[in-house]
Amino acid sequence: MEGIEHKMISANGLNIHIAEKGQGPLVLFIHGFPKLWYSWRHQIHFMASHGYRAVAPDLRGYGDTTGAPLDDPSKFDVIHVVGDLVSLLDVIAPNEQVFMVAHDWGAYIAWYLNLIRPDKVKAFVSLSIHFSPRNPNIKMVDGVKALYGEDHYMVRFQEPGDMEAEIANNIGTKTFLKKFLSHRDPAPWYFPKGKGFNGDSTDSPLPSWLSEDDLNYYSSKYEKTGFTGPLNYYRAFDLTWELTAPWTSAQVKVPTKFIVGELDLVYNIPGAKEFIHNGGFKKYVPLLQEVVVMEGTAHFINEEKPDEINNHIYQFLKQF
Repeated sequence: MEGIEHKMISANGLNIHIAEKGQGPLVLFIHGFPKLWYSWRHQIHFMASHGYRAVAPDLRGYGDTTGAPLDDPSKFDVIHVVGDLVSLLDVIAPNEQVFMVAHDWGAYIAWYLNLIRPDKVKAFVSLSIHFSPRNPNIKMVDGVKALYGEDHYMVRFQEPGDMEAEIANNIGTKTFLKKFLSHRDPAPWYFPKGKGFNGDSTDSPLPSWLSEDDLNYYSSKYEKTGFTGPLNYYRAFDLTWELTAPWTSAQVKVPTKFIVGELDLVYNIPGAKEFIHNGGFKKYVPLLQEVVVMEGTAHFINEEKPDEINNHIYQFLKQF
């Protein structure tokens, strides 16, 4: 895209691809699943035009970032990925506290980066994923399975090679991405084995915020890399649970703003709204300044409502 520079940065044993534009205080944008740096295109241009240096990497296993062992899910736990981002910042912004904006899996990783290295972050905007304290009594996958059963996407993603074969043989890369990105139902996502997405084999139109060119960009990257890297994040969930035991009950002490769509499936998980609005969230994130719930908006919030999200990010960050 016009004016965006692309660089390869050697950090933490990887060659990390970053997209960058602008000069000024650094804003690090961290994408989720199944996205890439490209999901931040609107925010990169906006923040660069407002006096910031916007940087969006492809996370390990994604896009043009290379060097991660795809055949080893244990290398995709949150500690490894936080290490990637801290190492990246040591190269591109040494001795600088940065702003951070993250969505979906990126937000999950960012919460732990804030827990482990709060010295690196000046302020944080989390999209879609609120902070959830570690439950010492049950592993993540076991909890999801107990709540939603074997067909829930997080459970289906666990077996190495299984979902990759499902996408290759029954769904197709472009169709998988189209259905995933078009999904607006706040109910849970399911992938019944051999039945495609939520058991639905019909085609659906692209959402207004996702053009054919956008879909083609995502598809072209996944056609080259496959989905194993991104799926490995889910496969490392239980390892992450084990490794993050030292931060059980810890608080995130970084100034934070949280933005979520009212139709976001995470916001509609049983108990989430109560935790977010009734004091639980604030207890664990004492510097939480604002919670914004955007009406009529679903999960992929920074692409669906880029102008509103850009303004929310800017108004929050400019006070620091």
